[in-house]
Amino acid sequence: MPIEISEAPSVVGSPAQDWKPLAPRINSRLIKADATYASIEQLCAQASHSGCHSVVVSPAHIGLCAFLLSGTPTRIGTLIGFPHGASTTTTKRYEALDAIRLGAHNLELVMNVSALKSGDRIRVEGEMRSLAEIAHDNGALLHINIEVALLSLEEKILACQLAVASGSDGVSSGSGFNPVSSLPSDISLMRGVLGDKVDVIASDGIETLEDVHSIIEAGASWITTDSAAAIIEAARKK
Repeated sequence: MPIEISEAPSVVGSPAQDWKPLAPRINSRLIKADATYASIEQLCAQASHSGCHSVVVSPAHIGLCAFLLSGTPTRIGTLIGFPHGASTTTTKRYEALDAIRLGAHNLELVMNVSALKSGDRIRVEGEMRSLAEIAHDNGALLHINIEVALLSLEEKILACQLAVASGSDGVSSGSGFNPVSSLPSDISLMRGVLGDKVDVIASDGIETLEDVHSIIEAGASWITTDSAAAIIEAARKK
């Protein structure tokens, strides 16, 4: 597959100036191992009140979120194959189906980074395609989490190309699990490879309003962050 990079569309270049247009571009994430039911309830209440696009939680918390967010427009997202993407495709398929059954709308498949780095592009694309079919057959979206901070330039480009070829709905930069964060330059590269037909989700290392503005300017469709409440509050005060 040839490497082609298009120019990022100008439509995604304007930073939000206040919280009302900003909140619908934010996915509020809480996937910590010690997250309590009370903290998930707080997450859902804040996200719904602020008008966030979605909450992103561990699979075990999907059912609670579905109950708490019933009747609201706030969507529910979860990670499939978290944290390393090293589960078998069979396991990931079951996990995706179970997540949808429990109420998830947005699935984020953690790519098998080991397979990509080993040059096994057939396995990587096949898994992406399999999960995309499950998601779409059940009314959900699938984004591919490529853990961009762990990849070389060529691997970043290839991962994005395989995501498009598989029929996925877009690419997420990372899970927030790895200590190294993606940069605006990574988001710009992803947007350039993906074009304007699919989503680019910036999803690690975003903690401040300034981070959000720089990432949106770089071409992100949505922001996934553990700091959604603080970011929106900062935007309210502008």
